[in-house]
Parts: sequence; structure tokens; C-alpha cells
Amino acid sequence: MCLAIPGKGLAIDASGPLRQGRVAFGAISKEVCLEYVPEAVVGDYVIVHVGFAIARLDEEQAARTLAAFAELGELEESSS
Repeated sequence: MCLAIPGKGLAIDASGPLRQGRVAFGAISKEVCLEYVPEAVVGDYVIVHVGFAIARLDEEQAARTLAAFAELGELEESSS
């Protein structure tokens, strides 16, 4: 089974051939492709599947999903 995980956009780089961004997932951040969500800006929450942001979502939806992952023990909490 594949999951799509919500993350918060930290930075966007549109200088290359594909729009990329750094997205935080709890204590971990990763580079992801933002081509499918051209409207996403820094601070937005996006759903990421296999390295591609596939949709934006609001902060409340992201918080509910992240809380469910944390409850299941599937999310590392940020130490800050």
C-alpha cells in the first residue's frame, strides 16, 4: 500500500526545469517536485506521494492527518 503524507512547504525553487521545494514532515524535510501544485507557496501544506506534491490542503486537515500518524507511531515528532 502506498501513502501520501502531508508536509509543510519550507522553500520553493523555480529556477530549474521543474518547480522544486523543501517540505517538512515532522522532524524530517525532503526535496519534492511541486509541478502538480503550481499554486503552492511557502507555508502551505501539501500532500506528497513518492516525491511529488499532488495537492494542497489546509492546516486543519494537515493537523488531523499528522495527529493520526503520530497516534499510530508513524511520525517522528520535531525536537524543536
